[in-house]
Amino acid sequence: MNKRILCFIFFFSVVSLTSAFAQVIAPPTRKNPNQQQNRERVIPQEEEEAGERKSLLDDSTRMVYGPTTSLYFFEKDIKRNNLILYPQDTVLNNFHNYSPVEKSNWKYQDLGNIGSAAKPIFYEIPDVIGTRSGFSVYDLYYHAPEDNKYFDTKSPFTEMSAFFGGGQRNMLDLAFARNINPRWNVGFNFHTIRARKTLNPNARDDNMVVQNSYSLHTNYRSENGKYWFLGNFSRMLHKVNEIGGIIPPSVDSTSVYFTYEDAKVWLSNTQASDLRQEYRFYHEYSVRDELQIYHIFDQKNNDFTLSAAMNSSDSLFFPSARLNALMDSTQLDTTRNYSDFKEWGNEIGFKGSFKGFYYNAHAKFRTGRMKSTFYPKKNNFNEVYIGGELIGKISEKWSISADGEYLIPGAFRLHGLFVSPWLEVDYTKAVYKPTAMQQMYYGNHFQWDNDFDNIGVDQVRGVFKIDFNKIQLRPSLTINRVNNYVFFNQDSVAAQASGEAFMLIPGLKSSIRIGQKFQWDTEVIFTQISGASGDVFRIPQLYANTKFYFDSPMFNENVYVQLGVDIRYHSDYFADAYNPATQQFYLQNNFNIYAYPVADVFLDFRINRTRVLLKYNHLNSGLMNQEGYFVTPDYTGYKSFIDLGITWYLFD
Repeated sequence: MNKRILCFIFFFSVVSLTSAFAQVIAPPTRKNPNQQQNRERVIPQEEEEAGERKSLLDDSTRMVYGPTTSLYFFEKDIKRNNLILYPQDTVLNNFHNYSPVEKSNWKYQDLGNIGSAAKPIFYEIPDVIGTRSGFSVYDLYYHAPEDNKYFDTKSPFTEMSAFFGGGQRNMLDLAFARNINPRWNVGFNFHTIRARKTLNPNARDDNMVVQNSYSLHTNYRSENGKYWFLGNFSRMLHKVNEIGGIIPPSVDSTSVYFTYEDAKVWLSNTQASDLRQEYRFYHEYSVRDELQIYHIFDQKNNDFTLSAAMNSSDSLFFPSARLNALMDSTQLDTTRNYSDFKEWGNEIGFKGSFKGFYYNAHAKFRTGRMKSTFYPKKNNFNEVYIGGELIGKISEKWSISADGEYLIPGAFRLHGLFVSPWLEVDYTKAVYKPTAMQQMYYGNHFQWDNDFDNIGVDQVRGVFKIDFNKIQLRPSLTINRVNNYVFFNQDSVAAQASGEAFMLIPGLKSSIRIGQKFQWDTEVIFTQISGASGDVFRIPQLYANTKFYFDSPMFNENVYVQLGVDIRYHSDYFADAYNPATQQFYLQNNFNIYAYPVADVFLDFRINRTRVLLKYNHLNSGLMNQEGYFVTPDYTGYKSFIDLGITWYLFD
């Protein structure tokens, strides 16, 4: 209880100290950006002359650089002839939710630490309908080139972000970009994670997760504006020291849950690594406004490795079988499962805009293979796709779009979207392939060679938009039908469901302004699953989070502040367990991830362009009937931690 009192004193002391800064900072001229939900700044392509914008001189003839002179855009917008230049983000909303799982509004199930294996709680249709590797538990921490930012900056730009989490859970993010000339920009990104074990660390630097990742990017536009080139190289090395979870008290009577640093865990000599390298470039040539020709090249190399010392106590966690020992005698005392997934992709198409409509038609060829040390045969694939997209923008608030892709033969994806001022509806019908790992796997403890059928899905989603003066409501409904779903059963072996699963998912998002200085944001999702294969989807029936906070400028509008409480909750459910041997989540029916509300207190504030977060995690620790909460079977959630983070920009 004393820690919580000290925490509140610390928070309010920081707010008081900011008054000293307020006396030396010139008052800003903008309104409170914390209340702005849409931060997009659209600059139509035809308004730019030879890649240059209006002069950057103010009334005193000084060069003025800032968030609106260091803009960024995405590849997908260039491809759709819809250049959107975004200013740098200085809003405070949800800034205290800094880590990837937190940024998802806790819609991922992980192992209770930053960088640990994670999977979506709710069913998601994969973006790729063809062959995928199947090793996806670290996807959340990879910055994929197709999602990276490209810059249009008029001065050197630097973004620096540092997160210092309680229990030595730290993250560092750096971004740099500059213009070589008005039409050519270059830059790089660098990211690190150093997350100490939250369960049974042996030393101060006994990390569960160590990640180093970076990317290099460039974009160029010809002087006449007809040719665009976007290029990107990304690399991530993500290393995890597996712990296997807490040894259940039913197995070891001296093991106790919720002792955190003193917990007894299964593994201390097992490591997993995920190495990814990807080259990607997009370029297009405009014949005229109605016709552009484009090409996308993508080359990926993903290496997945698990190493475990079988001559140590770690052997008690893994199955006793050593399936590869006859082929390699070293597998008797050391498990080393190695899988390498490599692919090359080329997409060629033409597109254009005509009388308010955008169209696209393309062909794509993917080739690749999954390679592993003990595979009895090659596992190669060659895939040919044809597809297209049509978008009709009736007005600023009305649009309709349709896109589709067909993998020859047997797999496809069709998607339609309708947008109006009061309703959004989209429909997706897809048939997609199981992953390469689900079809074939030869490890030291598990192996299979399957011939699964493709997976089918129908999904309908609708969102109503109801706006009042200070109330914004977004009721929604999602209906999924999934058949032939491939999953990992109670034995951690890939299996295919024989029947269908139906999911009825109503939800509600609300945002309520209370007076002039308080805000209340809530999201509630209810999930009802039925059908012959409904039991293979483990989703809590009720998911909710709510946030109530003070939101207002202070000290003559020199400091913007958000101070409040963030609460998340889900109902009881038998969440999937995690198996480090296969790096997969699998079904289990014995461990209930019981309902437990988790409350965090946060303070976010901004001085000029510098944002700071302070958060006290798990405020209600020790105040509930249970001693704590679980996120995955035998993995506890956070105990009480204080987190600190800061982000600042440099524009010259």
